[in-house]
Amino acid sequence: MQIFRLSTQHLLRCASAAVLLLASSAFAQNSPAPKPDTRPWMNKALSPDERADLVIKEMTLDEKMNFVHGTGWNGLREGAEIPKGSLGGAGYVQGVPRLGIPGINMADSAVGIRLAAQGSHYATLLPSVLGAASSWDKDALFLYGSVIGRELRDTGYNMSIGGGVDIARDPRNGRNFEYAGEDPVLAGTMVGELARGVQSNQIMGDIKHYAFNDQETGRTTVNVSIDQRAARESDLLAFQIAIGLANPAGVMCSYNRLTIPPSVPTDWACENDYLLNKVLKKDFDFKGFVLSDWGGTHSTVHAALSGLDQEEPGSKYFGDPLKQAVQGNQVPVSRLDDMVHRVLRSMFSTGVIDNPPVTQVVDPFRGRDDAEHIANESIVLLKNAGDILPLNASSVQSIAIIGSHADVGVLSGGGSAQVDAPGGNAINPHPGASIWMEHVYFPSSPLKEIRKHAPNVKVEFDPGTDNAAAAKLAAGSQIAIVFVNQPMSEGMDAATISLPDNQDGLVDAVAAANPHTIVVIESGGPVAMPWIDRVEGVFEAWYPGIGGAQSLANLLFGEVDPSGRLAITFPKNDAQLPHPQVPGIDLVKNPGPGHHRTGELPLFDAPATEGVRVGYKWFESKQEQPLFPFGFGLSYTTYEFSGLKASEHQVTFTVRNSGSRAGTEIAQVYAVLPASTGESSFKRLIAWDRVALAAGESKTVTLKFDPIYLSIFDLGKNKFVLAPGDYEILAGSSSHDTTLNTTVHIAE
Repeated sequence: MQIFRLSTQHLLRCASAAVLLLASSAFAQNSPAPKPDTRPWMNKALSPDERADLVIKEMTLDEKMNFVHGTGWNGLREGAEIPKGSLGGAGYVQGVPRLGIPGINMADSAVGIRLAAQGSHYATLLPSVLGAASSWDKDALFLYGSVIGRELRDTGYNMSIGGGVDIARDPRNGRNFEYAGEDPVLAGTMVGELARGVQSNQIMGDIKHYAFNDQETGRTTVNVSIDQRAARESDLLAFQIAIGLANPAGVMCSYNRLTIPPSVPTDWACENDYLLNKVLKKDFDFKGFVLSDWGGTHSTVHAALSGLDQEEPGSKYFGDPLKQAVQGNQVPVSRLDDMVHRVLRSMFSTGVIDNPPVTQVVDPFRGRDDAEHIANESIVLLKNAGDILPLNASSVQSIAIIGSHADVGVLSGGGSAQVDAPGGNAINPHPGASIWMEHVYFPSSPLKEIRKHAPNVKVEFDPGTDNAAAAKLAAGSQIAIVFVNQPMSEGMDAATISLPDNQDGLVDAVAAANPHTIVVIESGGPVAMPWIDRVEGVFEAWYPGIGGAQSLANLLFGEVDPSGRLAITFPKNDAQLPHPQVPGIDLVKNPGPGHHRTGELPLFDAPATEGVRVGYKWFESKQEQPLFPFGFGLSYTTYEFSGLKASEHQVTFTVRNSGSRAGTEIAQVYAVLPASTGESSFKRLIAWDRVALAAGESKTVTLKFDPIYLSIFDLGKNKFVLAPGDYEILAGSSSHDTTLNTTVHIAE
């Protein structure tokens, strides 16, 4: 036994410290409460705009300049200086302490907080946003944002820079997992709820990337061309809905260039007068500030006058050059004041000044439970031949689990959305934070969770690296579950929707050896399934988050009924897409695995020839049958629809659970516009609801919707209008399966 000897001098020091501690405690108990801040802008009875204006009157020019640019790359680049006050996140904006205005600490937080490892923090990995959008559950998306917001508060950040709402024009986009699918109404609503959830924690929210940042290939050099009406009815409508719901503090403009005929010439998104001033700030009545994507600023005077309010992450354009432009009257002082006002009023309106974050230990258990709840609703059952699912643990003797590191974890998405895994990457632990674009698996083991649900069943694992070995295990098992994956990341697009690394061959080998094969897909978006007719079950799990394995097991064994429905169409192959290859991808030389395809390419054009016909609208207009349509998903029970009635403001119908167990149907409502609009060859989503039903139960559902969802954009009037004529209203379980229809006539 080791004996410690304490010197008299040491004991005296300890005693003195104790006395001082007691004295300071007593002083603290008896000291008067701090005086309230009586400066006029601290009066909470005033509006955020009034408070911001009062602060601006007291600011020097240099203090104003603090708010229109970041202070550098902070923790994003090795060796970069981290300024005082910064937490080392994605960005930092210096405050004005003498006026009681804190700095802005920004964190990448698309699916959870990035760079947590550098502060020894825990951050919850949520399911991908595309997965969460496939829940069609507004409450789940609000919860999603709430998890991010509360963990940002707990770690000291006061602004999220997540909130991606770019609609999925190309299913191969490396960042689709950060976004909410292909339909502007669904995507805008889901991301709006997510941003509301963030800001409910008195954290500044953000919506990005404004706009048409629909591919990673050449994202800093591509020019997207789309006509103005199609722009307003597609991507910009998604932003309009999200911004209207959330009133976010910030909107991040995107890297790409834009040409919007007939009247908007080519310009960068972050200095596009039409996009920023006319649409965002005037038509959408956006009160917050526009910040550039990191490195997306290209000029000083032109960008400032065109509506950009804050350069991120440095001060190349909005530091001394902007100060000199203001002093030289090239940029009016009133414009600088407007830029600063928008930042300050956002800080006041969200509460980051009145109730700043107080750091505490993140609750990992609460976060994991919330992530599992969202995953339960997000995972989509795509095939269930012969009712192989749900599995019955009492009647199954053996299960083979094959592939995709399903013994240790679930895949996550990469890039600035990458959350650090607790304990490090489950397949490649190493000290420090995640490496940019590495394939990071989180410690949520499907193998372990399946064994928990089937304790008396022989459950064995094969890594799937040798098709013959995998087939041998499958042949000797009653059920084979093959996990396949599609790693995706910011900085690259997939060249094809086909699974990488010959995983199709693995599925074929297993299915040939065992007719009772189930495939679980972990992907950032749609994938081709040439083996679909040779397997009995398919789950699309997306990137399911830290509770993903538990959710998968819950669904496989029927403890949870599958209620996820696709937020994006699954094509059969690349040839079915509007662009058989990603625009500009042929310009990439020697791409290799994980190759950056973002800023290395010459200027090139990517005409959005599909216009408003994104996703399911494209397939319907071309009379093409995809592999799985938008809104599709199976349940362990069945549903019937009846009694549709509609007006230009609402619909009413009945949904009945015609099966033998409880479940939740996503009742979807679509409209076909009159032929005079030129948009009668496809449906458009206008409303939906999650309808929970016991076996045999019926519910009458009444859904109201904004008439803008039936409208077309009139360029002459610069607004949405309802065209006269007959509108076909349809309701059902997917964009393809609309069993009910009626007609609504709108007069001249």
